Amino acid sequence: MKLRVALAQINPTVGDLAGNRELLIRFLKESQTHRADLVVFPELALTGYPPEDLLFKEQFVKDNLLALRGLLPHTKGLACVVGFVDFRSGKRYNAAALLSNGRWVATYYKNHLPNYGVFDERRYFEPGESCLVYSEGDLRVGLSICEDLWVEKGPSFIEGWEGGAGLLVNISASPYEAGKLHLRKRLLSRRAKEASAYLLYNNMVGGQDELIFDGGGMIFDAKGKLITEAPQFEEFLLVHDLEIPPSKKKGKKSRRIFSVRLTGKDKEEKPPLPARESRIPFSEEEEIYKALVLGTKDYVRKNRFEKVVLGLSGGVDSALVACVAVDALGKEGVVGVGMPSGYSSDETKRDAKDLARHLGIRFIELPIDHLFRSCLGLLSALFRGHEEGVAEENLQARIRGILLMALSNKFGWLVLTTGNKSEMSVGYCTLYGDMAGGFAVIKDLPKTWVYRLASFRNRSGAVIPESVLTREPTAELKPNQKDSDSLPAYAKLDPILEAYIEKSVILSEKEAGLPPERVREVIEKIDRNEYKRRQGPPGIKITPRAFGKDWRFPITNRYREGEQGPLP
Repeated sequence: MKLRVALAQINPTVGDLAGNRELLIRFLKESQTHRADLVVFPELALTGYPPEDLLFKEQFVKDNLLALRGLLPHTKGLACVVGFVDFRSGKRYNAAALLSNGRWVATYYKNHLPNYGVFDERRYFEPGESCLVYSEGDLRVGLSICEDLWVEKGPSFIEGWEGGAGLLVNISASPYEAGKLHLRKRLLSRRAKEASAYLLYNNMVGGQDELIFDGGGMIFDAKGKLITEAPQFEEFLLVHDLEIPPSKKKGKKSRRIFSVRLTGKDKEEKPPLPARESRIPFSEEEEIYKALVLGTKDYVRKNRFEKVVLGLSGGVDSALVACVAVDALGKEGVVGVGMPSGYSSDETKRDAKDLARHLGIRFIELPIDHLFRSCLGLLSALFRGHEEGVAEENLQARIRGILLMALSNKFGWLVLTTGNKSEMSVGYCTLYGDMAGGFAVIKDLPKTWVYRLASFRNRSGAVIPESVLTREPTAELKPNQKDSDSLPAYAKLDPILEAYIEKSVILSEKEAGLPPERVREVIEKIDRNEYKRRQGPPGIKITPRAFGKDWRFPITNRYREGEQGPLP
């Protein structure tokens, strides 16, 4: 059977039911222009994903159903699959609606609700208990939603073998993490082969708080071969013609399977497919950089900010964040602020100014030494008899936080923080200082990756001064300070952090290349600084386990692995 399909890879906004409906209508119209037979939208396309506790608002669920019905007049001549929230008998369902020719034909409820990592679906939804297969002429089509496809012998397998489906459709809101696209490809290929069916996979795109959805919709044939795919990190309508041979499977009669036949399909000759550019797969650095840009753009724009402001220290972290912000918002949307103290070197002050000039952003310089000295004078009687130390260092960072937040309050600019994951992990950051702000762009990016992405960004235009990339990292909060005074070299630190945070493993001396007591010191810092991380702003998830939705350790916590002594 010949079938023209369209994967509508859209970027909805959570809670914007009217705006999301108009977005779907726009893509429906474009699909009709191409004479598509079937258009597929992502999981919870109408509400945005994840809607979280909005789902506890009865009116929100009712309004999402009204928005769905508002799509019906726009489904002439095609079938479409739309993700929405259904409400039946006092229960909510993560659902997919099959609409066609002005009719709501059928509904599928997600069978497998993820409740791990960033997912909390069992908090909100009831699981479905049936599969759904519908007839498209002589072709049987099976529907499923996201996690259903990740489960062995799940709905797609049942629909393919018991239901005799020759085409499987999976709508998804699968969050991004580095390298996940390749994992999805392997999984989807295997599922298509297992079911002996063609497979359409459509994923959401866009940023939602800490999460990025990278799109990358795909079509596989019944042998598991990738036929075509949509780009990552952008809205896109992927239109493709399929010629699916008649299924040799008759399908079993089962209470879990039912079929419906669509009527009034348009059989006119179709226009040529839209031209597509050939695309070179992204490198690791390009993929992560694009995720940061998309996440920053959507967080700022969806929360209705027009400009962002950040401190420019002359270091690599703030340099990378400034580049991401400019690529996300344009140079007119970014303001850099230099706040040198008496410990700031001429080199870092120059590098901050040069970076701003190369990027073409507004640069404000607010020296803080006089404020620092005034604060020390005010505190001198209380501090007398105590050696100078972390309190004096952090006072400078907090003065900078005050100034950035003052600019934010006065002009409505969103403050971007510049701390990386390595620093956040071990508490090498200042609460109410460099952690003060509205969005933490590189919160989930290890320091070694900060350097990799900064070098990558310079390959498209050397905006970051070379000295920023080669200088030994320093906070410049006291004379001759280096990060290595307090921490292992980042090349050794980051593998320890990755093993413990992402895999719950403590590296041995041989694996870490450090004495056991040094490794234990790092682990202790991670455990002890949960209270700081909990008070920091949200940031973009890049790694398999970020500090945020998928990291939920208690702040008050005395458990230390391997230090409990003999237990009965």
